[in-house]
Amino acid sequence: MSLRLTRGKQFVLGVLLLALFATAILGEDGLVANGDFEMTPANGFPSGAVADGPTEIPSWKTNGNVELVSSGEKQGGMILIVPQGRHAVRLGNDAEMSQELTVEKGSIYSVTFSAARTCAQLESLNVSVPPASQTIDLQTLYNVQGWDPYAWAFEAEEDKARLVFRNPGMEDDPTCGPIIDDVAIKKLFSPDKPKDNAVLNGDFEEGPWMFRNVSLGVLLPTNLDEETSSLPGWTVESNRAVRYIDSYHYAVPEGKRAIELVSGKEGIISQMVETTANKPYTMKFSLGHADDKCKQPLAVMAFAGDQAQNFHYTPDSNSTFQTADLNFTAKADRTRIAFYSVYYNTRTDDMSSLCGPVLDDVRVWFSRATRSGFTLPLGLLLWPTILILF
Repeated sequence: MSLRLTRGKQFVLGVLLLALFATAILGEDGLVANGDFEMTPANGFPSGAVADGPTEIPSWKTNGNVELVSSGEKQGGMILIVPQGRHAVRLGNDAEMSQELTVEKGSIYSVTFSAARTCAQLESLNVSVPPASQTIDLQTLYNVQGWDPYAWAFEAEEDKARLVFRNPGMEDDPTCGPIIDDVAIKKLFSPDKPKDNAVLNGDFEEGPWMFRNVSLGVLLPTNLDEETSSLPGWTVESNRAVRYIDSYHYAVPEGKRAIELVSGKEGIISQMVETTANKPYTMKFSLGHADDKCKQPLAVMAFAGDQAQNFHYTPDSNSTFQTADLNFTAKADRTRIAFYSVYYNTRTDDMSSLCGPVLDDVRVWFSRATRSGFTLPLGLLLWPTILILF
């Protein structure tokens, strides 16, 4: 009996080891190898802000002027910004760094990273997993800390993916360029569509990797490809970002995640939902305050098909959010719903950090007359006929 138990335990242990091995092969959500750049290079961290010669960065391949920088270091009269920890990487003119990742072919992945600009006025950062690529403008500062977390998504075409960060700029000072830190990855899953809701991921619970110790949320820059969005089901169709927030650092109406519309009319999120032509529908959503000292008034412009309406958030001492609804008649088998902030809001404590209304729990359903109208029972409808007969 003891021998059989031992073999059983060995079998279970073997299955667990196999599962762990498979997880290691396919990668895990969170930091990529040395994604925080805190791993000490073989020749140690450089003593100055500007490294002499090529910089060795464990787990990364580099090309061009790539530097490891430390928190608190200065270049001229400028203090270099390191988003988290002690170290980060700066990319000079046309410089790049890359890492090969093991992924699952055909799956969608989101890459989260922190970025800051240095001395150039118009810095940008290109992030790619060839052939997918996007250049993100770092000119807009969304907060006074001087850096922001961003997310970008791609579809894995093979079992191996080469993640590349490149500085496309060509400045007079070759050491100018974006600073990158905290590179993480997350495999995204397309949520099941609820039976009573045409909106996919209307609660925003599925989205990019978020660090629990970072209170800035994650910026979602322009992305017109709904198939490879860091926010499954949704697209960001304007030239400014929206902020993905969590309930650990913000007031969220439902669940753990929501969207803060931080860029006024330049930060639009949208989705094409399945509808039936000439049928009435209702779109309902939660509108709130993130509890981040955002200056009021707060309002969103909501679109559903050919209907558009502006909704103002009305403060309530008992709640940080309220619900709103918009009725519309579908014109086709797919209907666009969209939202943006009516105002350009900033925080009251620093007057410059961008903020805005919170959007959550978006629902669209077929609106029958019985939902909003009053229907008499069949017995009462027949009562006049009964009286006539008698």
